[in-house]
Amino acid sequence: MDISSIFLLLSVCGSTRAFTLDYGGVPLWINRFLGEPSVLTLKDRMDPGWFRAVNTQSCPLECDCPIQWPTAIYCDHRGLIQLPSGLPSPTQYLFLQGNSIMILGSRAFANATNLRWLILDHNQILSEQLDDVLFFNLTRLVNLFINNNSLTRVPVGLPRGLKQLRLAYNHIEKISAGAFQNLENLTLLLLQGNRLKTIEEGDLKGLGVLNLLDLSHNLLETFPKHLPPSVQQLYLFNNSLTGLMGNSLHGFNGLRYLRLGHNKLRNEGLDPGAFNLTSLVELDLSYNQLTEIPTVPTTLQYLYLEVNNIQEFTVSSFCRTTGPTSYSRMKILRLDGNKLEYHKLPPDWVFCLRVLHNIYI
Repeated sequence: MDISSIFLLLSVCGSTRAFTLDYGGVPLWINRFLGEPSVLTLKDRMDPGWFRAVNTQSCPLECDCPIQWPTAIYCDHRGLIQLPSGLPSPTQYLFLQGNSIMILGSRAFANATNLRWLILDHNQILSEQLDDVLFFNLTRLVNLFINNNSLTRVPVGLPRGLKQLRLAYNHIEKISAGAFQNLENLTLLLLQGNRLKTIEEGDLKGLGVLNLLDLSHNLLETFPKHLPPSVQQLYLFNNSLTGLMGNSLHGFNGLRYLRLGHNKLRNEGLDPGAFNLTSLVELDLSYNQLTEIPTVPTTLQYLYLEVNNIQEFTVSSFCRTTGPTSYSRMKILRLDGNKLEYHKLPPDWVFCLRVLHNIYI
Protein backbone atom coordinates (compact mmCIF):
# COMPACT_ATOMS: atom_id res chain seq x y z
CA MET A 1 0.00 0.00 0.00
CA ASP A 2 1.21 3.51 -0.80
CA ILE A 3 2.51 4.99 2.47
CA SER A 4 1.08 8.37 1.52
CA SER A 5 -2.39 6.95 2.05
CA ILE A 6 -3.75 5.62 5.30
CA PHE A 7 -6.87 3.50 5.25
CA LEU A 8 -8.89 4.67 8.22
CA LEU A 9 -11.69 2.39 9.37
CA LEU A 10 -14.51 4.47 10.72
CA SER A 11 -14.86 2.87 14.11
CA VAL A 12 -15.47 4.98 17.18
CA CYS A 13 -14.62 4.32 20.79
CA GLY A 14 -15.00 5.92 24.18
CA SER A 15 -17.16 9.00 24.57
CA THR A 16 -17.66 9.38 20.80
CA ARG A 17 -19.42 6.04 20.38
CA ALA A 18 -22.90 7.59 20.26
CA PHE A 19 -22.10 9.59 17.13
CA THR A 20 -22.89 8.15 13.69
CA LEU A 21 -19.79 8.29 11.48
CA ASP A 22 -20.36 5.73 8.75
CA TYR A 23 -20.28 8.28 5.88
CA GLY A 24 -22.60 6.12 3.78
CA GLY A 25 -20.94 2.84 4.70
CA VAL A 26 -17.79 3.25 2.60
CA PRO A 27 -14.56 4.10 4.46
CA LEU A 28 -12.40 7.04 3.41
CA TRP A 29 -8.81 7.05 2.25
CA ILE A 30 -6.89 9.78 4.04
CA ASN A 31 -3.78 11.31 2.50
CA ARG A 32 -1.80 12.92 5.30
CA PHE A 33 0.73 14.42 2.89
CA LEU A 34 -2.09 16.53 1.45
CA GLY A 35 -3.02 17.68 4.94
CA GLU A 36 -6.31 15.77 4.97
CA PRO A 37 -7.69 15.72 8.53
CA SER A 38 -9.13 13.05 10.80
CA VAL A 39 -12.66 11.99 9.90
CA LEU A 40 -13.46 11.15 13.52
CA THR A 41 -15.46 13.70 15.49
CA LEU A 42 -13.65 15.92 17.97
CA LYS A 43 -16.83 16.43 19.97
CA ASP A 44 -16.14 15.79 23.69
CA ARG A 45 -12.66 14.50 22.92
CA MET A 46 -10.68 17.72 23.44
CA ASP A 47 -11.33 21.01 25.20
CA PRO A 48 -12.60 23.63 22.70
CA GLY A 49 -11.05 26.32 24.89
CA TRP A 50 -7.63 24.84 24.26
CA PHE A 51 -8.22 25.04 20.52
CA ARG A 52 -9.02 28.72 20.73
CA ALA A 53 -6.07 29.47 23.02
CA VAL A 54 -3.48 28.03 20.66
CA ASN A 55 -5.09 28.72 17.29
CA THR A 56 -4.93 32.26 15.99
CA GLN A 57 -7.24 31.50 13.07
CA SER A 58 -10.81 32.82 13.27
CA CYS A 59 -13.26 30.06 14.18
CA PRO A 60 -17.07 30.05 14.51
CA LEU A 61 -18.11 29.84 18.16
CA GLU A 62 -20.14 26.67 17.51
CA CYS A 63 -17.18 24.78 16.05
CA ASP A 64 -13.72 23.39 16.80
CA CYS A 65 -10.72 24.45 14.72
CA PRO A 66 -7.76 22.21 15.63
CA ILE A 67 -4.35 23.72 15.10
CA GLN A 68 -2.98 20.45 13.72
CA TRP A 69 -5.41 20.75 10.79
CA PRO A 70 -5.60 24.51 10.20
CA THR A 71 -7.90 24.19 7.16
CA ALA A 72 -10.44 21.92 8.91
CA ILE A 73 -13.50 23.02 10.88
CA TYR A 74 -15.52 20.57 12.99
CA CYS A 75 -19.10 21.74 13.57
CA ASP A 76 -20.62 18.26 13.84
CA HIS A 77 -23.13 17.12 16.47
CA ARG A 78 -23.72 20.64 17.84
CA GLY A 79 -27.51 20.88 17.52
CA LEU A 80 -27.20 23.48 14.75
CA ILE A 81 -30.29 24.47 12.77
CA GLN A 82 -28.39 26.68 10.36
CA LEU A 83 -24.91 27.05 8.97
CA PRO A 84 -22.43 28.76 11.34
CA SER A 85 -21.59 32.33 10.35
CA GLY A 86 -18.08 33.54 9.77
CA LEU A 87 -16.57 30.50 8.05
CA PRO A 88 -12.91 31.39 7.38
CA SER A 89 -12.00 31.61 3.70
CA PRO A 90 -9.05 29.14 3.99
CA THR A 91 -11.46 26.37 5.08
CA GLN A 92 -11.00 23.21 3.02
CA TYR A 93 -12.64 20.54 5.22
CA LEU A 94 -16.01 21.29 6.79
CA PHE A 95 -17.76 18.77 9.04
CA LEU A 96 -21.44 19.54 9.67
CA GLN A 97 -22.90 16.07 10.20
CA GLY A 98 -25.27 15.23 13.03
CA ASN A 99 -27.11 18.54 13.22
CA SER A 100 -30.64 19.69 12.34
CA ILE A 101 -29.87 21.89 9.33
CA MET A 102 -32.74 22.12 6.85
CA ILE A 103 -31.96 25.14 4.67
CA LEU A 104 -28.84 26.16 2.74
CA GLY A 105 -29.20 29.47 0.93
CA SER A 106 -27.40 30.55 -2.23
CA ARG A 107 -24.60 32.31 -0.30
CA ALA A 108 -24.13 29.69 2.41
CA PHE A 109 -20.57 28.98 1.27
CA ALA A 110 -19.80 32.32 -0.38
CA ASN A 111 -16.76 32.85 1.87
CA ALA A 112 -15.59 29.23 1.76
CA THR A 113 -14.82 28.75 -1.91
CA ASN A 114 -11.71 26.68 -1.13
CA LEU A 115 -13.72 23.76 0.24
CA ARG A 116 -12.50 20.29 -0.72
CA TRP A 117 -14.70 18.23 1.61
CA LEU A 118 -18.24 19.12 2.66
CA ILE A 119 -19.85 16.68 5.09
CA LEU A 120 -23.59 17.22 5.69
CA ASP A 121 -24.68 13.72 6.75
CA HIS A 122 -27.50 13.21 9.26
CA ASN A 123 -29.21 16.57 8.97
CA GLN A 124 -32.72 17.43 7.74
CA ILE A 125 -31.83 19.01 4.41
CA LEU A 126 -34.74 19.33 1.98
CA SER A 127 -34.32 19.48 -1.79
CA GLU A 128 -36.68 22.44 -2.07
CA GLN A 129 -34.50 24.35 0.38
CA LEU A 130 -31.28 23.83 -1.60
CA ASP A 131 -30.54 26.77 -3.86
CA ASP A 132 -29.66 25.80 -7.44
CA VAL A 133 -26.43 27.85 -7.34
CA LEU A 134 -25.38 26.70 -3.86
CA PHE A 135 -22.36 24.73 -5.07
CA PHE A 136 -21.61 26.85 -8.13
CA ASN A 137 -18.45 28.54 -6.78
CA LEU A 138 -17.06 25.47 -4.99
CA THR A 139 -14.76 24.62 -7.88
CA ARG A 140 -12.27 22.76 -5.65
CA LEU A 141 -14.84 20.48 -4.02
CA VAL A 142 -13.96 16.78 -4.40
CA ASN A 143 -16.10 15.11 -1.69
CA LEU A 144 -19.75 15.97 -1.08
CA PHE A 145 -21.61 13.88 1.49
CA ILE A 146 -25.35 14.41 2.10
CA ASN A 147 -26.26 10.95 3.42
CA ASN A 148 -29.25 10.47 5.74
CA ASN A 149 -31.16 13.63 4.92
CA SER A 150 -34.54 14.38 3.29
CA LEU A 151 -33.53 14.92 -0.32
CA THR A 152 -36.07 13.99 -2.98
CA ARG A 153 -33.78 14.71 -5.94
CA VAL A 154 -30.10 14.86 -6.79
CA PRO A 155 -28.78 18.38 -6.14
CA VAL A 156 -28.21 20.45 -9.26
CA GLY A 157 -25.24 22.58 -10.22
CA LEU A 158 -22.68 20.18 -8.79
CA PRO A 159 -19.00 21.13 -9.32
CA ARG A 160 -17.22 19.48 -12.22
CA GLY A 161 -14.28 18.38 -10.03
CA LEU A 162 -16.31 16.15 -7.69
CA LYS A 163 -14.80 12.69 -7.12
CA GLN A 164 -17.16 11.34 -4.45
CA LEU A 165 -20.89 12.03 -4.16
CA ARG A 166 -22.67 10.28 -1.30
CA LEU A 167 -26.47 10.62 -1.23
CA ALA A 168 -27.39 7.43 0.63
CA TYR A 169 -30.57 7.07 2.69
CA ASN A 170 -32.61 9.97 1.39
CA HIS A 171 -36.01 9.95 -0.36
CA ILE A 172 -34.88 10.17 -4.00
CA GLU A 173 -37.45 8.54 -6.29
CA LYS A 174 -36.15 9.62 -9.69
CA ILE A 175 -32.95 10.99 -11.16
CA SER A 176 -33.45 14.13 -13.19
CA ALA A 177 -32.12 14.06 -16.74
CA GLY A 178 -28.62 15.54 -16.87
CA ALA A 179 -28.14 15.46 -13.10
CA PHE A 180 -24.62 14.06 -13.54
CA GLN A 181 -23.91 15.48 -16.99
CA ASN A 182 -20.73 17.39 -16.10
CA LEU A 183 -19.28 15.06 -13.44
CA GLU A 184 -16.62 13.46 -15.61
CA ASN A 185 -14.27 13.07 -12.60
CA LEU A 186 -16.72 11.26 -10.31
CA THR A 187 -15.42 7.84 -9.19
CA LEU A 188 -17.85 6.99 -6.35
CA LEU A 189 -21.63 7.43 -6.24
CA LEU A 190 -23.74 6.24 -3.31
CA LEU A 191 -27.51 6.12 -3.89
CA GLN A 192 -28.45 3.23 -1.61
CA GLY A 193 -31.41 3.53 0.73
CA ASN A 194 -33.51 5.69 -1.58
CA ARG A 195 -36.77 4.99 -3.46
CA LEU A 196 -35.52 4.40 -6.99
CA LYS A 197 -37.68 2.05 -9.05
CA THR A 198 -35.79 2.28 -12.33
CA ILE A 199 -32.74 3.82 -13.97
CA GLU A 200 -33.70 5.53 -17.21
CA GLU A 201 -31.51 6.10 -20.22
CA GLY A 202 -29.54 9.28 -19.65
CA ASP A 203 -29.94 9.25 -15.85
CA LEU A 204 -26.25 8.47 -15.30
CA LYS A 205 -24.96 10.04 -18.49
CA GLY A 206 -21.62 11.79 -18.12
CA LEU A 207 -20.10 9.49 -15.50
CA GLY A 208 -17.22 8.30 -17.64
CA VAL A 209 -14.83 7.17 -14.89
CA LEU A 210 -17.26 5.97 -12.22
CA ASN A 211 -15.75 3.07 -10.29
CA LEU A 212 -18.18 2.30 -7.45
CA LEU A 213 -21.98 2.55 -7.77
CA ASP A 214 -24.22 1.57 -4.88
CA LEU A 215 -27.95 1.16 -5.67
CA SER A 216 -28.73 -1.18 -2.77
CA HIS A 217 -31.84 -0.84 -0.60
CA ASN A 218 -33.97 0.68 -3.35
CA LEU A 219 -37.14 -0.55 -5.11
CA LEU A 220 -35.61 -1.96 -8.29
CA GLU A 221 -37.46 -4.95 -9.77
CA THR A 222 -35.37 -5.41 -12.92
CA PHE A 223 -31.62 -5.24 -13.39
CA PRO A 224 -30.92 -1.61 -14.34
CA LYS A 225 -29.81 -0.80 -17.85
CA HIS A 226 -27.88 2.26 -18.97
CA LEU A 227 -25.22 2.04 -16.25
CA PRO A 228 -21.75 3.51 -16.85
CA PRO A 229 -19.53 0.80 -18.40
CA SER A 230 -16.55 1.99 -16.33
CA VAL A 231 -18.09 0.61 -13.10
CA GLN A 232 -15.90 -1.96 -11.32
CA GLN A 233 -17.97 -2.32 -8.13
CA LEU A 234 -21.75 -2.59 -8.47
CA TYR A 235 -23.92 -3.10 -5.40
CA LEU A 236 -27.61 -3.99 -5.85
CA PHE A 237 -28.45 -6.00 -2.74
CA ASN A 238 -31.76 -5.55 -0.92
CA ASN A 239 -33.87 -4.76 -3.98
CA SER A 240 -36.57 -6.90 -5.61
CA LEU A 241 -34.64 -8.24 -8.61
CA THR A 242 -35.97 -11.52 -10.03
CA GLY A 243 -33.44 -12.24 -12.78
CA LEU A 244 -30.80 -11.14 -15.27
CA MET A 245 -30.87 -11.33 -19.04
CA GLY A 246 -28.00 -12.62 -21.13
CA ASN A 247 -26.93 -9.10 -22.04
CA SER A 248 -27.41 -7.48 -18.62
CA LEU A 249 -23.65 -7.30 -18.03
CA HIS A 250 -22.58 -6.72 -21.63
CA GLY A 251 -20.17 -3.83 -21.88
CA PHE A 252 -18.99 -4.07 -18.26
CA ASN A 253 -15.53 -5.27 -19.23
CA GLY A 254 -13.96 -4.07 -15.99
CA LEU A 255 -16.66 -5.17 -13.53
CA ARG A 256 -15.00 -7.00 -10.63
CA TYR A 257 -17.44 -6.98 -7.71
CA LEU A 258 -21.16 -7.64 -8.17
CA ARG A 259 -23.40 -7.89 -5.12
CA LEU A 260 -26.94 -9.13 -5.65
CA GLY A 261 -27.73 -10.60 -2.24
CA HIS A 262 -31.12 -10.23 -0.56
CA ASN A 263 -33.17 -10.03 -3.74
CA LYS A 264 -35.76 -12.40 -5.28
CA LEU A 265 -33.54 -14.05 -7.86
CA ARG A 266 -34.82 -17.35 -9.27
CA ASN A 267 -33.14 -19.70 -11.74
CA GLU A 268 -36.02 -19.27 -14.20
CA GLY A 269 -35.17 -15.58 -14.44
CA LEU A 270 -31.42 -16.06 -14.89
CA ASP A 271 -30.10 -16.45 -18.41
CA PRO A 272 -27.46 -19.25 -18.51
CA GLY A 273 -24.91 -16.71 -19.72
CA ALA A 274 -25.89 -13.90 -17.37
CA PHE A 275 -22.60 -14.00 -15.44
CA ASN A 276 -20.32 -14.82 -18.36
CA LEU A 277 -17.89 -12.03 -17.54
CA THR A 278 -14.23 -12.97 -17.09
CA SER A 279 -13.38 -9.78 -15.22
CA LEU A 280 -15.62 -10.79 -12.27
CA VAL A 281 -13.70 -11.54 -9.08
CA GLU A 282 -16.53 -11.63 -6.54
CA LEU A 283 -20.23 -12.49 -7.00
CA ASP A 284 -22.72 -12.32 -4.14
CA LEU A 285 -26.02 -14.16 -4.73
CA SER A 286 -26.81 -14.92 -1.10
CA TYR A 287 -30.32 -14.78 0.40
CA ASN A 288 -32.22 -15.30 -2.83
CA GLN A 289 -34.56 -18.04 -4.14
CA LEU A 290 -32.16 -20.09 -6.25
CA THR A 291 -32.66 -23.84 -6.49
CA GLU A 292 -29.61 -24.52 -8.68
CA ILE A 293 -26.07 -23.18 -8.78
CA PRO A 294 -25.91 -20.76 -11.73
CA THR A 295 -23.18 -21.01 -14.32
CA VAL A 296 -20.22 -18.77 -13.45
CA PRO A 297 -16.92 -18.09 -15.25
CA THR A 298 -13.91 -20.20 -14.31
CA THR A 299 -12.04 -17.00 -13.46
CA LEU A 300 -14.39 -16.16 -10.57
CA GLN A 301 -12.64 -16.31 -7.17
CA TYR A 302 -15.35 -15.62 -4.58
CA LEU A 303 -18.95 -16.87 -4.81
CA TYR A 304 -21.54 -16.39 -2.08
CA LEU A 305 -24.68 -18.55 -2.39
CA GLU A 306 -25.63 -18.97 1.24
CA VAL A 307 -29.30 -19.15 2.27
CA ASN A 308 -30.94 -20.18 -1.00
CA ASN A 309 -32.83 -23.40 -1.83
CA ILE A 310 -30.04 -25.24 -3.66
CA GLN A 311 -30.35 -29.04 -3.44
CA GLU A 312 -27.69 -30.28 -5.87
CA PHE A 313 -24.01 -29.49 -6.39
CA THR A 314 -23.41 -29.25 -10.15
CA VAL A 315 -19.74 -29.29 -11.12
CA SER A 316 -20.61 -27.98 -14.58
CA SER A 317 -21.67 -24.69 -13.00
CA PHE A 318 -17.98 -24.06 -12.30
CA CYS A 319 -16.16 -26.08 -15.01
CA ARG A 320 -17.46 -26.95 -18.45
CA THR A 321 -14.47 -29.31 -18.82
CA THR A 322 -11.62 -30.32 -16.51
CA GLY A 323 -7.99 -30.80 -17.43
CA PRO A 324 -4.46 -29.54 -16.71
CA THR A 325 -5.44 -25.97 -17.55
CA SER A 326 -9.24 -26.28 -17.37
CA TYR A 327 -10.29 -25.67 -13.80
CA SER A 328 -11.99 -23.09 -11.63
CA ARG A 329 -9.95 -20.36 -9.92
CA MET A 330 -12.48 -20.29 -7.06
CA LYS A 331 -10.95 -19.55 -3.65
CA ILE A 332 -14.00 -19.19 -1.40
CA LEU A 333 -17.39 -20.83 -2.00
CA ARG A 334 -20.29 -20.37 0.41
CA LEU A 335 -23.23 -22.76 0.16
CA ASP A 336 -24.27 -22.86 3.80
CA GLY A 337 -27.96 -22.44 4.52
CA ASN A 338 -28.98 -24.59 1.53
CA LYS A 339 -30.13 -28.21 1.27
CA LEU A 340 -26.72 -29.72 0.60
CA GLU A 341 -24.55 -32.13 2.57
CA TYR A 342 -20.80 -32.30 2.25
CA HIS A 343 -20.61 -36.09 2.06
CA LYS A 344 -23.03 -36.10 -0.90
CA LEU A 345 -20.90 -33.89 -3.15
CA PRO A 346 -19.92 -35.54 -6.47
CA PRO A 347 -16.39 -37.00 -6.33
CA ASP A 348 -15.09 -34.99 -9.29
CA TRP A 349 -15.69 -31.59 -7.68
CA VAL A 350 -12.12 -31.54 -6.29
CA PHE A 351 -10.66 -31.73 -9.83
CA CYS A 352 -12.64 -28.67 -10.88
CA LEU A 353 -12.21 -26.62 -7.69
CA ARG A 354 -8.60 -27.61 -7.17
CA VAL A 355 -7.36 -24.25 -5.82
CA LEU A 356 -10.30 -23.74 -3.44
CA HIS A 357 -9.29 -22.39 -0.02
CA ASN A 358 -12.60 -22.67 1.81
CA ILE A 359 -16.00 -24.25 1.11
CA TYR A 360 -18.95 -23.78 3.47
CA ILE A 361 -21.87 -26.20 3.30
